[in-house]
Amino acid sequence: METERETEAREKAPKTWEMLAKLAAAGDAKALEAYVDGIGPSEAFRAILRLDPEEREKVLTTLSPEDAADLIEEIPDEHASDLIERLPAKQAASILSEMDVDDQVDVIGDMHDDDAEAILAEMTPEDAAHIRRLIRYDPEVAGGLMSTDYLAYRESVLVGDVIDDLSKRADEREEPEHDAHVYAVSRSGKLIGVLDLRDLVLARRSTPLAAILKSSLFVRAEAPLDELEAFFDRYDFQAVPVVDERQGLVGVVGRDEVAEAIANRSQEEYAKSKGIIGGDEIRSLPVLTRARRRLSWLSLNIVLNIMAASVIAMYFDTLSAAIALAVFLPIVSDMSGCSGNQAVAVSMRELSLGIVKPYEVLRVWIQEIKVGVLNGITLGILLGVVAWLWKDNYWLGLVVGSALAINTMVAVSLGGTVPLVLKRFGVDPAVASGPILTTVTDMCGFFLVLSLATLVLPQLAGV
Repeated sequence: METERETEAREKAPKTWEMLAKLAAAGDAKALEAYVDGIGPSEAFRAILRLDPEEREKVLTTLSPEDAADLIEEIPDEHASDLIERLPAKQAASILSEMDVDDQVDVIGDMHDDDAEAILAEMTPEDAAHIRRLIRYDPEVAGGLMSTDYLAYRESVLVGDVIDDLSKRADEREEPEHDAHVYAVSRSGKLIGVLDLRDLVLARRSTPLAAILKSSLFVRAEAPLDELEAFFDRYDFQAVPVVDERQGLVGVVGRDEVAEAIANRSQEEYAKSKGIIGGDEIRSLPVLTRARRRLSWLSLNIVLNIMAASVIAMYFDTLSAAIALAVFLPIVSDMSGCSGNQAVAVSMRELSLGIVKPYEVLRVWIQEIKVGVLNGITLGILLGVVAWLWKDNYWLGLVVGSALAINTMVAVSLGGTVPLVLKRFGVDPAVASGPILTTVTDMCGFFLVLSLATLVLPQLAGV
């Protein structure tokens, strides 16, 4: 247990971000580098985001380019880009030059074009040209996920020369990221084949690579994330070579990179469904930026909620005559919404995996309505019995039970088909499916309860 004195001392001790700012302001590069190493990358990331923009810039420019690069690599790409592009172009280029090519591309890809070009202009022509070639790929295709750090040799090279080169790389600690296989290419750079390191070691040194090569599976540089996921589900590979339109070897994409990209996409879609639009949000972003991203969603929801509430206003007399209905309105709309959201989740999953296509609306609806009828009747009976027993009025149970049953069928029909329709018209289903489903299920639920109650209002008097 921590004593009271230890607690007081800890609370009075400078916070990690305060120490970063203090050491950077003093210009003590060695002490700052030692402190960053001491607190570790995770705490350093948390600390630097607590600083003001000017203090962050001072920390990054005080650190050596290598240490600043190590710190930047711990930060999500979008926010790393924001930090880097605030620096003078020359210093930003120095830091980026210490990063892996994959990270360079990710960070520069999230920058404004003018800032990116200014930084690329300060890099060597070869590095800048390499980054420009890679940055043209979408982040969620093989070309955008691949590493250009791999082992490749001409097919005519001798086994002994390759082994000598690998030994030299190991001595100089220059092992590539994907070093489990050696790839062979033609004079023009076309992928010829692959060989295992075990086969390489067991072969005679005078043997040319062409004699021990195996044919290699590969993926296109434009292969989307879903295709890559399916590839690694089918094959027990840790990595696969990536080729361009001429079948030239341009990189290697690993299983881990694909899994991480899929997880990031899921997080982004979840954030969109909750109204966080425009990328990953963390609280170190400017307040106006965060407010603008959220308001685009919240403003729409005001309009949609007013539309739903207007249904209640239309049946105000019915609600006044049978006040017990007010208890069941949110239950009917919420339970139906839950059923609809389950259908949305399945459609979003199947769309991402390529199991369904946007034009298969009818087939998806037929599959969903089967589930909707069964679940709707079951839930309707359960809620109807509860309402009947509570007020000893089977008409009340019939009204709310029927409303829930019908609204559940409506909700799953919409939840299953709306994402497909939106996708077909080029609208992001992760953003738009939620508010459409919520509004319609609320309006429909309120309408069903109150309109059915109006039809049998004399039998509901006094409940």
